[in-house]
Amino acid sequence: MSSFIELIDVKKSYGSGSTAVRAVDGISFTASRGEWIAIMGPSGSGKTTLLNLLGCLDQATSGALLIDGTDTSQLRRHELVRFRSETVGFVFQQFHLVPHLTALENVMLAQFFHSMTDESEALRALKQVGMEDRASHLPSQLSGGEQQRVAIARALVNDPKIILADEPTGNLDAENQRIVFRLLGELHNQGRTIIMVTHDENAGRLADRRVNLDHGRIKETLVFSAEENQDFDEVLEHLWLRREEETVSPDASAAPSTRHAETMEFTDAQWRRLIATLTGIGLVAVVDGREQFTPAGETRARNVIRRHRLAERLFMDVLSIRDEQEIESSACKFEHILSPDVTDRICTLLGHPGACPHGSPIPVGVCCEEKRVLDPAGVANLLSSIRK
Repeated sequence: MSSFIELIDVKKSYGSGSTAVRAVDGISFTASRGEWIAIMGPSGSGKTTLLNLLGCLDQATSGALLIDGTDTSQLRRHELVRFRSETVGFVFQQFHLVPHLTALENVMLAQFFHSMTDESEALRALKQVGMEDRASHLPSQLSGGEQQRVAIARALVNDPKIILADEPTGNLDAENQRIVFRLLGELHNQGRTIIMVTHDENAGRLADRRVNLDHGRIKETLVFSAEENQDFDEVLEHLWLRREEETVSPDASAAPSTRHAETMEFTDAQWRRLIATLTGIGLVAVVDGREQFTPAGETRARNVIRRHRLAERLFMDVLSIRDEQEIESSACKFEHILSPDVTDRICTLLGHPGACPHGSPIPVGVCCEEKRVLDPAGVANLLSSIRK
């Protein structure tokens, strides 16, 4: 696939002199036509600023943004508005629907700013997201998930080449999150380029590529499928468990024979290939023929282990599950999907436990150091989301 979007040393600063804040600090990357990219990173890392630059809602302080061969920095203001309306569709966390307009009228509003309104086209866009029966309803008469689907229809109505989504499921429950991700997946299958800002690891794994930001710079880029990332986590988990076993029994074999070894279905060839890949992306180093964590690999492994063991405690202590096989199976699923925020909330709910039900230590998190406590409403909301 040819390069469709190209950022060249893009910087965006606010203010001037010693008080200037550089929200985007020299970012360069390309996106292919039809690619799905997740932009991830902590709050304040520059995710939304970068998305606004990509959507031509803001212009860079320096550097260049090329979209389909057009250098957007060379466009005049009215040309930029036209280019944006013809090229980009936006989906925001807050929906941004006009409260006194119906769902249909909100979609048609996007047409008005593009060229001319066409009710039949707007209805077709609503039908794509399953909202044609709610076309005459005001936003106040729609659920959060329904409002987001109207917002997606609004983004689609002008047939944009690019969909930019800023935390599109941040205000939705689990069921509506699944609906929105299914719709984004369908748009991806249609060949549209999707760039999505998210802090949700589970959402990030749906993308073709993840670009992780830190203080306005690209920290790392991961181009692996959800299945591949799960394999990576499994290998890192086994290396962590092997190290724990050797700490207890220094004469333990170097082979990855752990409590979970029976669940690891890798052949010797697959294991070697995975270790080579993890070495290539800087998560593992091989020293004297033996696999060792890099600092980044140790952090990722630590997080996987923490999610798994907290999940085990959750299922046993809170959900009263006693079947060890069910606990292990469920924890293995949870270790791949829990976001950092939910992980910390589970840890806080459990009182920051030091060990899993089998006695293995649970790595501490920021919430443990701060000794956070959930209020009753927080406990109820967390349990409700987990049970869903």
